[in-house]
Amino acid sequence: MTRRGWLLFVALGIAWGIPYLFIRIAVADLDPLIVAAGRTALGTLLLLPFALRRRAIVPVLRRWRWLAVYTAVEIVAPWLLLGHAETRLASSTTGLVIAAVPIVAAIVLTATGQDRLGPRRVAGLVLGLAGVGLLVGLDLRADDLVAFLQLLGVVVGYAIGPIIVSRKLSDLPSIGVVTCSLGLAAVLYLPFTPWVRPTRVTPSAIGSVLVLAVVCTATAFLLMFALIAEAGPARMTLITYVNPAVAVLLGAALLGEPLTLGLAAGFPLIILGSVLGTWRSRSVDRVTAADAPLG
Repeated sequence: MTRRGWLLFVALGIAWGIPYLFIRIAVADLDPLIVAAGRTALGTLLLLPFALRRRAIVPVLRRWRWLAVYTAVEIVAPWLLLGHAETRLASSTTGLVIAAVPIVAAIVLTATGQDRLGPRRVAGLVLGLAGVGLLVGLDLRADDLVAFLQLLGVVVGYAIGPIIVSRKLSDLPSIGVVTCSLGLAAVLYLPFTPWVRPTRVTPSAIGSVLVLAVVCTATAFLLMFALIAEAGPARMTLITYVNPAVAVLLGAALLGEPLTLGLAAGFPLIILGSVLGTWRSRSVDRVTAADAPLG
């Protein structure tokens, strides 16, 4: 990979590794609905000029039914659940559990007869699930159970969303799918925001929403398009394994979150399980921007 390719790779790994940190900061003062609405609305406005220039909106809107399904399972439900979960859980814990998305995706594909598991991938699934089990058993308290179940809902949504794209929307422009899904989510979120208006708005909360929209959403996808053009789609699969490391390190460095025994034990198992569990799960030439979790 070229120097420019590595720079894009590192930048994208950071952009998709920091959302959990800024969600954690934002939901300390703002309702998760406000955070999700602000992120989707601003992200849409930033990406819309690029999508319009490529005439990518109309083809996607013609497939509005599957766009709506994808938006519901990839953005609308997960981003609300993620925000609520992070009112209880550390950002590092959240980022690590999200790393189990490839494992759940492999299970879904196998259960629906769209993929088969060999011995190596079975071992990966066992390791990954064991890592999640250690993280939960060693770190989470009984009153964190609801937040953890919300996080599992996010993982399932992030696992199913890319499958919908690859089966029903893969022939459409990725920039159009991403922009339209963000816009639809914003339209669904915004009418409910007056009921959860904050009693106070802090600069850190507003800044966090801006970072989520500008850096973690709009800029991240532009970086992704550039990385695919520079280094090919195969490199995109590696981003999945960089994000949780960024989340854990930033959570410890900036929020003072402890590097717990559960993190230490679960981290290598979840990452190794994701690598093995998704081994040869699909051809790399089918990886697109819309296939990536929008976390």
